[in-house]
Amino acid sequence: MSATDITIRQARPDDYEAVAAFTRETWADRDSGDYIPDIYHEWIAGDGDSQRTFLADSGDDVAGICQGVLLSEHEAWAQGMRVNPDYRGEGLSTQLNDALFTWARERGATVVRNMVFSWNAAGLGGSRAVGFAPLCEFRWAHPEPDSDATLPRAYTVVDDPDAAWSFWRRSDAQRALSGLALDDDESWAMSELTREGLHRAADETRVFAVRREDDGTRAMAHRVRDYERETEGEIKHWTEYGVGAWTDLGAARALFRAISADAAAVGADRVRVLVPETPRHVSDVAAAHVDLGENPDFVLEAALV
Repeated sequence: MSATDITIRQARPDDYEAVAAFTRETWADRDSGDYIPDIYHEWIAGDGDSQRTFLADSGDDVAGICQGVLLSEHEAWAQGMRVNPDYRGEGLSTQLNDALFTWARERGATVVRNMVFSWNAAGLGGSRAVGFAPLCEFRWAHPEPDSDATLPRAYTVVDDPDAAWSFWRRSDAQRALSGLALDDDESWAMSELTREGLHRAADETRVFAVRREDDGTRAMAHRVRDYERETEGEIKHWTEYGVGAWTDLGAARALFRAISADAAAVGADRVRVLVPETPRHVSDVAAAHVDLGENPDFVLEAALV
């Protein structure tokens, strides 16, 4: 069957079995499985004006799937791009992305981004082939929740979103991440961090501005979400921090200790903090004795106008 025989339409609940059949083994050679079979019904239930799940219909089978989400008035996010192995090589990624791009553009988005695991060579190649260009990379840091964590001498933490915003604006983390941080609402998505977003976090979750005596703000972070997730057969309380930025190793140690104490205060079992994938930031995290994710993740971007 050629790509011309494929219809791109919105995904429906009764497509589940066909989608699950070809996505369960997406990464069969790795320890982590594909999340789509687990969240499919919840995923498509959110479809509406700001979200659309696209499906490639061959007539008697599902040939592919992807989802687009509007993160702001001008930012769209593409996720969950999967092509049924029986239909690879037919240009379906291009058809699905074209439909997603058109949908996002019609709703006012000027840019669309996606995230690809750094080890996913097929996903990276496919993203470049359909118009995405490299933007930035990050890694997860995993500090342990610790109610006894104390700041190094001479450091204090204040809940000041304006100080955090000013520091973020001048930080090398902001430049390395092209101004992006974890999105407040959409998990596994990144959007532009704004002053208004930090004020919202200060009201709803937590913002950190780490100061050193007589030396101003030296680090910042913000908590974006808490959720329950099955991990290693048990339900764990996960807490995520949208970005961590700091000037030097001393400030990194202070920031991660503040995060450890905050995570313990909200009852977290597992914690992750998005940090830039640069030699300085990654080595600072390691020197601060904070665990790091095994691999970085890549963010790519395509202009819509």
